[in-house]
Amino acid sequence: MDNNTISTEIIRYKISQTDRDKFISAYTEAQKHLQASEYCLGYELIHGEEEPENFIVIIYWTSTNDHLAGFRKSPVFGPFFNLVKPFYNNIQEMKHYNTLLKWEKEKK
Repeated sequence: MDNNTISTEIIRYKISQTDRDKFISAYTEAQKHLQASEYCLGYELIHGEEEPENFIVIIYWTSTNDHLAGFRKSPVFGPFFNLVKPFYNNIQEMKHYNTLLKWEKEKK
């Protein structure tokens, strides 16, 4: 694995309607810890239209190693994890991916 490759972490959650607001609030608060990390390049929280219990968190890391050995050992990890920990058992997938192809339409 090339540790210099930007890594995209995908975390898929299944969140009940009753926990939805708490989940969104937790990630809204947790985002400040991601923003404070030198290893995090950006993130997204997306929500299923057809299946509203499905949520996906996408986090862009400087590398997988920076995420696992840098962020997770940094002072911002504890506060971040404490916020999202109540939803840990709702995770369906949590894996790192590398972009092979990307296309974006140019803005006019």
